[in-house]
Amino acid sequence: MSFKRILLGVVLASLIGGGIFAYIAYGIFFTPNTSFNSDEEFVFIPTNASERDLEKELSPLLKDFDAFKSAANRKSYLSSIKAGRYKIAKGMNNNEIVNSLRSGNLPVKVSFNNQESVNDLAGRIASQIEADSSSLVAAFKDTDFLKSNGFNEANMISLYIPNSYEFFWNTSATAFRDRMLKEYNRFWNNARIEKAEALGLQPNEVIALASIVHKETAKVDERPTVAGVYLNRLKKGMLLQADPTVIYAIKKETGNFDTIIKRVLYKDLEMDSPYNTYKNAGLPPGPIAMPDITAIDAVLNPKKHNYYYFVANVEKFGYHMFAENLTQHNRNKEQYIRWINAQKINR
Repeated sequence: MSFKRILLGVVLASLIGGGIFAYIAYGIFFTPNTSFNSDEEFVFIPTNASERDLEKELSPLLKDFDAFKSAANRKSYLSSIKAGRYKIAKGMNNNEIVNSLRSGNLPVKVSFNNQESVNDLAGRIASQIEADSSSLVAAFKDTDFLKSNGFNEANMISLYIPNSYEFFWNTSATAFRDRMLKEYNRFWNNARIEKAEALGLQPNEVIALASIVHKETAKVDERPTVAGVYLNRLKKGMLLQADPTVIYAIKKETGNFDTIIKRVLYKDLEMDSPYNTYKNAGLPPGPIAMPDITAIDAVLNPKKHNYYYFVANVEKFGYHMFAENLTQHNRNKEQYIRWINAQKINR
């Protein structure tokens, strides 16, 4: 056999081998590898994920995880797996999937409102991002953080302004808390601070009062009127005498915030608690719940009137009857007591 024939054979073998290699490589990288019918699916890759964690998340969505793994290894992804929430579109090939997992971390919308304690808040947030509730509670209660930012254990829930925010799913507990501090400072802009100062209140005091207003009425259009009642009482040096603060005191003492109390009894008004505004002057030590923004703005923009009293309106449920003096109030109150007794609501 001549040298030319040998050389030709080697070249042909190389071309065939190269073609086979290119075909296999093309198949690994560019053949569609999804197995779901929806237009898209999302995967959640945990922090410090291993290959096994990655396989657990991706296998249900792929036709061939081994083919994906081969492509990911060739693109050096497996040595730097990134945590986060990622979109896998129907029909994606392994090259596209790796690229998405490498640089396509997508935010999630985190929403919360009306929580009564930081434990409740932590549970709500933990259901939406990677951080667990215990790490969130620890971050919320960090004494150095609270002290350096003007908060304490009684008012720390004031920091969290109810709304919807965008976070990366893999946000840590401390990163979540620190972001919420920025949102708090953004919320308390110059206009709101000036309104609070005009009322003689600090932002945390506004939120404490707003939490009472929030609990007193779910009717947004009535909240400025209710806020005006309490501000009138504060200005005159009267006790707030807010039933929601007594209910909160009962829940706090029992440790059961799931307790449903529809009627405050006279014996409850004697409860020895700093949150009992029937016995203690001024505002409670902190919010009795997380007020929404409409309640906060109701305190900052109260309706001006001469009302000092109010009671539930039994003819217009959800709303209240307001009175300027005790005689009017007692007359209104009689209607409410007759109604609540007729409903046999004892607690």
